[in-house]
Amino acid sequence: MAAREFDETLLERPGAGGAAARAAASAGAHVRAGRAAALDADTGVLEALGRPRALVLAGSGAEAVAADVAAAALGPGCPVPVQVVRGRGLPGWVGAADLVVAVSGRAGPAADPVAACAAEAVRRGCALAAAGPSDGPLAALAEQSRGVYAPLRGPATLWGPVGAALALASAAGVPAPSAEDVEAAAARMDEVAAACAPSVESWENEAKTLAADLAGTLPLACGSTPEAAAAARCFAARAAAVAAYPVLAVSLPEGLGTAATALSGPLGAEGPRSIFDDPVEDAGVRLHPVVLEDPDGGPDAEADLAALQDAAHAAGARVSRVSTGPGERMERLAGLIALTDYATVYLAAAYQVETAADEPSQG
Repeated sequence: MAAREFDETLLERPGAGGAAARAAASAGAHVRAGRAAALDADTGVLEALGRPRALVLAGSGAEAVAADVAAAALGPGCPVPVQVVRGRGLPGWVGAADLVVAVSGRAGPAADPVAACAAEAVRRGCALAAAGPSDGPLAALAEQSRGVYAPLRGPATLWGPVGAALALASAAGVPAPSAEDVEAAAARMDEVAAACAPSVESWENEAKTLAADLAGTLPLACGSTPEAAAAARCFAARAAAVAAYPVLAVSLPEGLGTAATALSGPLGAEGPRSIFDDPVEDAGVRLHPVVLEDPDGGPDAEADLAALQDAAHAAGARVSRVSTGPGERMERLAGLIALTDYATVYLAAAYQVETAADEPSQG
């Protein structure tokens, strides 16, 4: 099947892409601003407490994605155990020796679980650090508990909370990406923004090409390193929030068997149709694997991705590849997320979707 081209006229309607397009274009600036906000906060209490036994990153809704991305930036080699919490409750083992870093957006239903989680952390005697709008639901709680709060200004985005959470963790002695690493990640996102901007034609724009290839399919995003797997989960969450478009995400190698089985099943390229489908008119929605390639993956990760692609080809499914250049962990993570984030913007434009991701400013 020949690759499809993105319809450029879809970007001509007023407001096409909305706040999501602006957020993608300024992602590098937002991670810098988030880090700066945390560095400007009074983190003396965190420095005095010293390195925690464990770090809990808490978020809900869009901020749960930020917590997941921050955890991936810290990496599996972090000497402090890192736990991501997306609901109201903390794991039973979390106590006074641990640090809870919570991130929130605007007040509302999505902020309620993380506020409840932060309140539970205070009751257990945990050190609390938080980031969000200056009048956000966590600001008063952090002040009352003598915790640390980093007010984020500007539009609600993914990367502002990520930059703030990493800087707050670092202030407590948790080994986190350095200032140089954060700047390299921001620069990588700036590069993607220039290469994938709406003004760049489809034949030179990877994000537009990816959006055109995925339209009308059920994307299956696959990553075989912690960074690529986190980027796959972020792609799924952002596609739902920005474009109201479903994307599945699997981590390899544990998800390889499930993915291969799905590709050979009813939604595979050559799988059996439903008995309710018209054999002539109903082609059906088909799985479309999206392989996220991490240049630091090594032979095992490469073998996992090759096995997934072999399964896709055996099932007659086309595979899209998303890659980024070499660099430190956070830089590679940022590159993968930035490109898929732009693809979600173009999916939203293609389907003329305007969602709650077009949020007003924070602060």
